[in-house]
Amino acid sequence: MSWLPQFFAPSYWWLFLLLIPLVIVYFLKLRRTRMAIPSLALWQQVVNDQRVNSPFQRFKRNLLLLLQILILLLLVFSVMQPYFAGTESNALKLPILIDCSASMGARDESGKSRLDIVKEEVLEIVNGLPPGTELTLIEVGASARRVTDFTDNKVVLREALEEMAVSDVASRLEDGLRLAQALTRSTDQIESVRLYTDGNLPTKMNPATGKPMAAIDFDLSFPIEFFPIDPAGRNMGITSFNARRTSTERWDVFVRVESDAGGGSDGKVTLYSNGEMMGEERVVLEAGESQRLVFRVDTNTPHRLEAKLTVSGHDALQSDNTAWLTLPVGRRLKVFCPPELATYRHALMAMEEVALEPDAEGNTSEASYDLLISDDVSDNTIQATSSLFVGQIPEDLQQLVTIQEVSSAEDAEEVEYPRIVDWKRDATLLQHTQLKEVLISDSPVKGEGVEDGDIEREGYEILAYGNMGPLILRHQEGMELDYYILFQTDRSTLPYRVSFPIIVSNLVNEAMQQASLADLQAPPTGVLPPITLPARREVACRVTTPAGKHQERTTTEEGVLIGVSAPNVGEYEIRQEGELVEQVGVSLLNSTETSLATVDKIHFNELAVEAAPERKTTNQLWWRQLAMAALCVLLIEWWYFQKRPAGVPD
Repeated sequence: MSWLPQFFAPSYWWLFLLLIPLVIVYFLKLRRTRMAIPSLALWQQVVNDQRVNSPFQRFKRNLLLLLQILILLLLVFSVMQPYFAGTESNALKLPILIDCSASMGARDESGKSRLDIVKEEVLEIVNGLPPGTELTLIEVGASARRVTDFTDNKVVLREALEEMAVSDVASRLEDGLRLAQALTRSTDQIESVRLYTDGNLPTKMNPATGKPMAAIDFDLSFPIEFFPIDPAGRNMGITSFNARRTSTERWDVFVRVESDAGGGSDGKVTLYSNGEMMGEERVVLEAGESQRLVFRVDTNTPHRLEAKLTVSGHDALQSDNTAWLTLPVGRRLKVFCPPELATYRHALMAMEEVALEPDAEGNTSEASYDLLISDDVSDNTIQATSSLFVGQIPEDLQQLVTIQEVSSAEDAEEVEYPRIVDWKRDATLLQHTQLKEVLISDSPVKGEGVEDGDIEREGYEILAYGNMGPLILRHQEGMELDYYILFQTDRSTLPYRVSFPIIVSNLVNEAMQQASLADLQAPPTGVLPPITLPARREVACRVTTPAGKHQERTTTEEGVLIGVSAPNVGEYEIRQEGELVEQVGVSLLNSTETSLATVDKIHFNELAVEAAPERKTTNQLWWRQLAMAALCVLLIEWWYFQKRPAGVPD
């Protein structure tokens, strides 16, 4: 025991003074009325009582006094909170980071999750919290959140610990570390930070050993204690769910299933469309293996697909066994391109998946388009998801960039001939293109003192650079994507290069992606994808989570709902004025979380932290036992002196 220092603490020693009034009560003598009597022979008992009431005789064989002293001592000792010292350091302030990512919901065969085990360990720390020590609990999931301030209130800590729950997202441990770093810099009373996790962290290949290692891009500036939790057992889950339109009549749907590294598993994957079963495939995987399954559905009707994985035997994680994907009706891409851009129309007519307008007579039948290609400023009023403007400078850049024309040989001698000097080869529009020898007549020129950063601060990405200014720009705002070719392509050699039809094809493919007509991915947890609602205006709506909770949101002026938190797997319902207008299912789809892989060392930028070799024990308080003993003695006293049955000897 290590409670003697508290025994003499000034805050408690005065409690022993309570013995004084208890003893004084037994010094008091009985006061009787004085009377004259003829003889003392009959009053011998009175004489004996007076002798017993003398100061020293009062304590002889007085069991009641001894019991009351014992009760008082037990209560005083319990208030002093004696304890058996543990190995845990008595830091003044201790931040505790608790991983609440999806893998922490993995359950062993007894049904206990990894988070349940962490809660039990942290609860022991809370129960054994010595005086003067304060804790703060930090929940780490897709972001970090302080659940409590620094406090020694055990009731508050227990309630906060109980309310912690798993979110079906990947862990962003660096956010929790940044929050802990801010706490360590705000006070010098923090000796270290404690981290509880199952060790299922993003990994990268160690160049020295050739093996994967957990690496976090963070400069660790404080001591950290890393306590990993043992794995829960074998697991199999869906890690990818996507569809590709292979023709105007068919979607190919791909489902990837992976097994953890702990052991092989087998099961079956069932695909449902609008509630009806479309197909079923058997899956047998060894440890760490994966398999991709292919299903086919038609494009004639919209599909709300649901893939369900049923595993034989124990499956540690349930949140990765279901995935959702919505497929629209297959149709051709609606493109508006005026007859004046003959080179673009010629390239578009060769594509089967494109419905081109206006027709030969100049007629149009659509109110909006998936892709707009134009060199006329007035066409900005045409509603389109994706746009390409040729020979036009965006209105908000006209003070930064101007067009200088080279129209004659004399001009060519006076002005440096424009050329493409570099371009972003990984940009979607310019993939597989070669623009090095393209000749340009119109020269976009940056204004005096204008830098590339000035253009980028306006929200534009420069895709191609000329010797005098930017040549191709990309701008995306909300659901709308705009490209700008600042020079007239018909006054360049670009239409005569192989790269031109490739650029048009890349543009069409990206427009199909924007219109959800090509490759579609099932949305993962975290945040719902942008959703365009039927009311193309700003409107209030209610989002209902799979758990039945509600979020009140307002769409943008274009009727797009963005930024809706989706931390849990399931279907989210979106209602306007009580009417269901959209239903979106989100899935875990994370290979790292499904693998349940664990690490015993975390690599930071300049150092590595190994897992603690053993769990530290906290101080074991035993004031409860002392208080219970005092209660038992009190009950014995009450029974013996008040409720003792007749016939029981003294």
